[in-house]
Amino acid sequence: MSRILDVMRSNFIEVAPEDTLGEVAERMTAVNVGAVAVKDSGRLIGILTERDLLKAMAARVHSSEARVREWMTGDPITATADTDAEEAARVMLEHGFRHLPVLDDGGRVIGIVSLRRVVSAAQTPA
Repeated sequence: MSRILDVMRSNFIEVAPEDTLGEVAERMTAVNVGAVAVKDSGRLIGILTERDLLKAMAARVHSSEARVREWMTGDPITATADTDAEEAARVMLEHGFRHLPVLDDGGRVIGIVSLRRVVSAAQTPA
């Protein structure tokens, strides 16, 4: 069974709650990621995803004025590097989201894993 550590993206983006949605969308597009970790004083406080950005655009906010804190999902569910891919997929499907921050034993963000990656890993024979 694959572990999250084996399939997560370790080149994730960290943003601040006061960053604008436009700034974050630009950074996400530049490295082709669908979610970013929102940190305040070094601590994970939320996750902002492409779905959150879409909701903001549907609400007709100005991306140069709207702030991450207004649109992020606060206090996200997380996984550890040793979580197996099947368990991560189950958690994401059960809760209806597609990205999961991955924390080390000290609670520090070390990556973000997508549903696509964990499902692919869970389907790959060991």
